Amino acid sequence: MTLKLLLFFVGCMTLTSISPDLDKVRQDYRNASKDEEAVKLLFDTLTAVGKNDETTLVAYKGAVTTMMAQYAQGIPEKKSFFKEGRELVEYAIALEPTNVEIRCIRLSVQESVPKITGYHKNKEEDKQFIMVNYTSMHDMGAKAFVKGFVLLSESFTQTEKQLF
Repeated sequence: MTLKLLLFFVGCMTLTSISPDLDKVRQDYRNASKDEEAVKLLFDTLTAVGKNDETTLVAYKGAVTTMMAQYAQGIPEKKSFFKEGRELVEYAIALEPTNVEIRCIRLSVQESVPKITGYHKNKEEDKQFIMVNYTSMHDMGAKAFVKGFVLLSESFTQTEKQLF
């Protein structure tokens, strides 16, 4: 009986610590930029993601947290969401500086946040990194996400977009 109870609890703990599906997060992130409800749902999906989880998920959580700032009430709450999100994105970059998808996530954040935030200094660096390293990506889901972003991005010229 004790063994069954132990296995039950271990099973429950395993189920509650399952990370969100990365492909679904990518799709939801694309859609979230246009819709407050989508941002909030994705934020809820990523709430359990912590710094010890998959680094790409940490970057997405950071990006979505910065998006929450635009729907927050009052300046202190907006600053709090933005600061937390920026820190998570930068944490992910520090852990995996050669991850093209994470660089793309940071570029997407820096393209969309207001200039007053001062969070724009890596746009050209990330753009160049993406252009140089895109063809060496092996994860097809990540590659499709990056390509989709580039084709809609204001940071890339029409000529540069044709390379993707």
